[in-house]
Amino acid sequence: MERTVPDRPALDGLEEKWAARWEADGTYRFDRSTPRERVYAIDTPPLTVSGSLHVGHAFSFTHTDTVARYKRMRGFSVFYPMGWDDNGLATERRVQNYFGVRCDPSLAYDPSFEPPGSSGEPVAISRPNFVELCLRLVAEDEKAFEAVWRRIGLSCDWSHFYTTIDEASRRASQRGFLRLLARGEAYTAEAPTLWDVDFRTAVAQAELEDRERPGAYHRLCFHAADGSDLLVDTTRPELLPACVAVVAHPDDDRYARLTGSTVRTPLFGAEVPFVTHPLAQPDKGTGAAMVCTFGDTTDVTWWRELSLPVRAVVGRDGRLAPSPPEGLAPGGAELYRSNLAGLTVRQAQRRVVELLRDSGEMQGEPRPITHPVKFYEKGDHPLEIVTSRQWFFRTIAHRDELLQRGAELRWHPAHMRSRYEHWVEGLTGDWLISRQRFFGVPFPVWYRLDTNGRPDYSDPLLASEESLPVDPSTDAPPGFDESQRGKPGGFAAEPDVMDTWATSSLTPQIAGRWEDDPDLFARVFPMDLRPQGHDIIRTWLFATIVRSHLEFGCLPWRDAAISGWILDPDRKKMSKSKGNVLTPMDLLVRYGSDAVRYWAASARLGTDTAFDEGQMKIGRRLAIKILNVSRFVLTLPQGDEPPAGAGNLEPVDASMLASLDALVAEATAAFEGYDHARALERTETFFWSFCDDYVELVKNRAYGALGESRALSARLALEEALSALLRLFAPFLPFVTEESWSWWQDGSVHRAPWPSPGSTGGDPSVLHAARRVLAEIRRAKTEAGASLRAEVAKTTVSGPAALLGAVEAADDDLRQSGAVADLQLVEAGGDLAVEVVLA
Repeated sequence: MERTVPDRPALDGLEEKWAARWEADGTYRFDRSTPRERVYAIDTPPLTVSGSLHVGHAFSFTHTDTVARYKRMRGFSVFYPMGWDDNGLATERRVQNYFGVRCDPSLAYDPSFEPPGSSGEPVAISRPNFVELCLRLVAEDEKAFEAVWRRIGLSCDWSHFYTTIDEASRRASQRGFLRLLARGEAYTAEAPTLWDVDFRTAVAQAELEDRERPGAYHRLCFHAADGSDLLVDTTRPELLPACVAVVAHPDDDRYARLTGSTVRTPLFGAEVPFVTHPLAQPDKGTGAAMVCTFGDTTDVTWWRELSLPVRAVVGRDGRLAPSPPEGLAPGGAELYRSNLAGLTVRQAQRRVVELLRDSGEMQGEPRPITHPVKFYEKGDHPLEIVTSRQWFFRTIAHRDELLQRGAELRWHPAHMRSRYEHWVEGLTGDWLISRQRFFGVPFPVWYRLDTNGRPDYSDPLLASEESLPVDPSTDAPPGFDESQRGKPGGFAAEPDVMDTWATSSLTPQIAGRWEDDPDLFARVFPMDLRPQGHDIIRTWLFATIVRSHLEFGCLPWRDAAISGWILDPDRKKMSKSKGNVLTPMDLLVRYGSDAVRYWAASARLGTDTAFDEGQMKIGRRLAIKILNVSRFVLTLPQGDEPPAGAGNLEPVDASMLASLDALVAEATAAFEGYDHARALERTETFFWSFCDDYVELVKNRAYGALGESRALSARLALEEALSALLRLFAPFLPFVTEESWSWWQDGSVHRAPWPSPGSTGGDPSVLHAARRVLAEIRRAKTEAGASLRAEVAKTTVSGPAALLGAVEAADDDLRQSGAVADLQLVEAGGDLAVEVVLA
């Protein structure tokens, strides 16, 4: 094609120009006619739509994009969809705050409702109205997200876009649930459940985090039957009304006399058994602990394994129940009613401490401590444990099989496998998948109501797969009609929705259109790559393996590429909850998308990386240099003679191309091992040496200073190197490489074949030796304060014969580039030495 090189190439405007061209040309469209063995399928993370992307997202998604671009250039049809995770607690909270509303499922739908805005008391609205507002807000957020992704140059195929609340996602999620239910892998149960009192929902083990919080040990006086006091330490005196036992270790001789007896609780006078269990810690506090239903997960274990009763006092709103639990002494029950009923947990703790102090049943004052407290990862208050009916997927029964799946998966970096294994080995219960929310995928379940209007949970009514997706809150079950909703003898809808992970765990199935498009699914599943952060190994990665194992008996992908975190200047993880995040758009505009991608791609997988604008500045300089060197190579004089063949290349040119071959092999091996940072590092190192040394060595010859045939050799080598370097840089710097490629090549560089080593037969030592001599000539001129164009009267190079032979092969280029009048070669022992005498 005819060359069209601009006079003053610039980076400004390249993102808009090429993003539009790529979309119009379908550059990144997946070719679904490709056989499975030539398909490379990526299970991309569907980001939570809750306001704005931050620079950490740009960081990790760039890692994935470099792989997608590399595989495409290797001849694969790349299935690279994009999705948004738009159903979840984060979305609901944002909608509540943004529109000034709260959901009340008991209210009727108002088709004319308009939200009041964020000021004032939240307005109660129906669930359908609330869902409409959720869909409205996420649609706006998703447009902003897509604009950032297009600006940064992600090469995903937007025709395969999905959201986790769209019809296909709801259908896949409900289908998967029904099939697991039919096989007994899903079940419902009334059980102690970790509960967030702010979000008013159950929380799964995978969503917990420990936070250090101040607390205190309170030494309480329980009363034994023989009249003696039994001292028990607790950090939660407010749960005294919920105490159902006192426990000690079986081998703790201090309490042997009490085993099998009962003791009376302080203040409330409940008679509770004294029991033993190996989880009790003799060296913690007094060695005796009170068992409450429920203070923590250890209480749940004791309750279950010791067959203890339930005496719950904390409600779903985080307040103590209005009525005392059964089992308290009459005076204790009245004390509860008059002092504790309706208080928050914190208020109740203060009041109980006052009552204990007044009664003399607390020994000494509370002893301050700092200890880990369990929180929902998005919550602001400590979790409580309440008894509730929830849905679960079985995981504990499959622990060994899931560990085996983790061993089959290829992890990048390999040590991330241990995080998965530690999580699976530490599971304490099955996967809780139900949530008490409004904007999520509903369970396709209803319940018959008996003659008193009570639901029969033992025999649920289920939707047929052909009817999916359904919403039980507005759709009637098979055999019923809407007039029977909520009526005795009629039906009631399952009020809960699925946890967002219960849907996100099906991203390979959702993106691959499982059972909606069998041909597509067969071409992309199991997928090739799962890219993600290490913080969601226990959630997204684990959950996706569970679903694929239970449904298909295989891994959902072959490789997992795990990115690290972005750290702020204080070496803390950037996150919205910490308030230390940066949004990427300003950086993309200020430095250019290629520069931001350069910073991101410089980090290896699994490595936490500090945010560094200095790296972005380096990336911008690199992009500018690519434009400038491309312009130099492509504006060299064009002779009429055919280009020189490989056998006619000058020694320096053949040497450079031999080094380039080695680079191509090294970069290819790095990408095949999912080490994009190594590929970038080696390519960049070669590129700067190519510009600073090789181009300077051959520039005069390329312009014809030593005759046209020798000029053709330089031009051929320069063009071959430029072609290969643009392709090597293309996965990292897609905009500037596409721009330079378009000046002289047809089609997109991102559809061009990845470079492969040639067969020039060159000796890499020639360029290496010439570079060393040229560096010494430059240094001598710089130290003398002379121009780099200053003439050199004489340069003497001494060293072993082999090195001198390499220098001699570059004799003419050294004379031209260094302005050397006389170049002397002197054989000597040792390493190469250079002496320069300026004219």
